Amino acid sequence: MKKYLIVGLGNLGEEYQGTRHNIGFDIVDYLASKFEVAFRLERFGLIGSFNLKGRKVYLLKPSTFMNLSGKSIKYHLNLNKIKINNLFVVADDLHLPFGTIKCKSKGSDGGHNGHKNIIECLQGSTYSRLKFGIGNNFQKGHQSNYVLSPWSNEQNLVLRDLVIKSSNLIVDFCLSGIEETMKNNN
Repeated sequence: MKKYLIVGLGNLGEEYQGTRHNIGFDIVDYLASKFEVAFRLERFGLIGSFNLKGRKVYLLKPSTFMNLSGKSIKYHLNLNKIKINNLFVVADDLHLPFGTIKCKSKGSDGGHNGHKNIIECLQGSTYSRLKFGIGNNFQKGHQSNYVLSPWSNEQNLVLRDLVIKSSNLIVDFCLSGIEETMKNNN
């Protein structure tokens, strides 16, 4: 049975819920509700799994905080014997306008501390990812405040549809691979 690890990046804790930086958690939570997955606390994260057409799909929300996500991902890849090409990381991206969703098979950290740590821990940047555009409507020096603040009322109106679209792309990834998913994302 093929195994997949879907990782939503974010931070645990009430103060981070509903913030731009936690969109990875929100998308993984939506998938968990759709497939009736219960998370359990394990080493370095909350994890759950479901079966999808002969595949085992693990959903992970690292408990290491965003900047140390790689430690959690590496641990769960090894523990569950999942190949790196079956890893899919979901995170916010302030280089993309709000509402833009981009899937990639590899890339740099793009200034994202979560991706930076993943690349360090995995010793490479060749892993699939979904980049969820949060925009960059902040003044110089206020990036942290922006990513850790809640969505605007206008953004909240369309957020659920974007989360559903993102979760459908994750299912595509598990069923068809990253190349097909990137084609379907246009």
